[in-house]
Amino acid sequence: MHTQEFTTHSQEETIALGRRLAASLAPPKLVVLRGELGAGKTTLIKGIAEGFRAASEEDVTSPTFTLVHEYRGPEVVVYHIDLYRVDTARELETLGIDDLISENSVLLIEWGEKFARFARERDVEIALERLGENDRRIKVESR
Repeated sequence: MHTQEFTTHSQEETIALGRRLAASLAPPKLVVLRGELGAGKTTLIKGIAEGFRAASEEDVTSPTFTLVHEYRGPEVVVYHIDLYRVDTARELETLGIDDLISENSVLLIEWGEKFARFARERDVEIALERLGENDRRIKVESR
């Protein structure tokens, strides 16, 4: 296990950190993002998607209702998955997450900790903690 910890003080800093983290998330990767509502998971993903040149930060939005957003970069396909509204293994199966895993894909899964399989299968876990209005503690743990 390798753990890094960062503190950001604004949305812009969180996005910039995401851009930098993309370099250490070479595919194939399954990444679980943990943190309460409003902790900054989607904000960090904006930077990661930009880091892979898969989407601009304005184009990255939370897939709370669609559950999966796909961003295609020149070398990497980023899947942003939100399991907040998914409660059962059967609902999870209908998303076809296994079909998204490929040599050039990075799966960024919000609320993945709700399902034990992602605790087992994840390559990286990113935990975001709100320290104040704009301050976030971001812990990145990779296997």
